[in-house]
Amino acid sequence: MLRTALVEARLGLDEGGIPIGASLFKRDGTLISSGHNRRVQEGDASVHAETDAFRRAGRRRDYPDCVMVTTLSPCWYCSGLVRQFNIGAVVIGECENFHGGHDWLGELGVEIVILDDPACTELLSNYIRDYPEVWNEDIGL
Repeated sequence: MLRTALVEARLGLDEGGIPIGASLFKRDGTLISSGHNRRVQEGDASVHAETDAFRRAGRRRDYPDCVMVTTLSPCWYCSGLVRQFNIGAVVIGECENFHGGHDWLGELGVEIVILDDPACTELLSNYIRDYPEVWNEDIGL
């Protein structure tokens, strides 16, 4: 599952954007959709990786049986999306570069799995080093 999100993150980087990817799966491992951060590419501050994957999933009646997989801990905006639509679980590639709202989601009963994946950590840390002004804009600094 994380591999799909990581492919999306690398796609975003190749497009000149911030390398964060996400994918939405059913609990049985069936891929529903995937996406990546497109804030730079589309000039739209709302197109985070999780929202991109969510939008590409189309309409569903419910989401508790879904798993949002993301290369980075979801920010408060994306954590709100998980909460609003009652997504049952979030798998996080890494939370070293950014610690978002996953603790809050866990307190609300969302299953949280943190993988501490070195590839996710390195991809984003290199980006932050090379493009700190874009990164700071992305996280609201």
